[in-house]
Amino acid sequence: MKTVSDYCSARGYQFKIIKDIGSGLNYNKKGLKELIKLICEREIDRIVINYKDRLIRFGYDIIEQMCDFNGVKIEIINYTEDKTYEEELVEDVLSIITVFSTKLYGSRSHKAKTIQQENKELFK
Repeated sequence: MKTVSDYCSARGYQFKIIKDIGSGLNYNKKGLKELIKLICEREIDRIVINYKDRLIRFGYDIIEQMCDFNGVKIEIINYTEDKTYEEELVEDVLSIITVFSTKLYGSRSHKAKTIQQENKELFK
């Protein structure tokens, strides 16, 4: 985040940092929805990101087209070397596995907490 701030400040951009924490498969994030709204309402003229996959892990092409249609430029500070199709596929599959593993373990954790709470209430 500091890299993006420094980059924008050095170029004299007026900017706002929008950040999200969450899955690359979750499109219902507050920051992403805010960004899409800003793009569609033409309230911004550029998006500055540190790495391409920081904007959105899956569906980057859709966001890129939306930006093109609305005159918004995407500036990527740090380009990584071009990856082969196979390397990108492996990264995508690993990301998907990570997301679903997190959901699975989070679900189990939530169920365990619910069971513990019910047991406490039953055995008071």
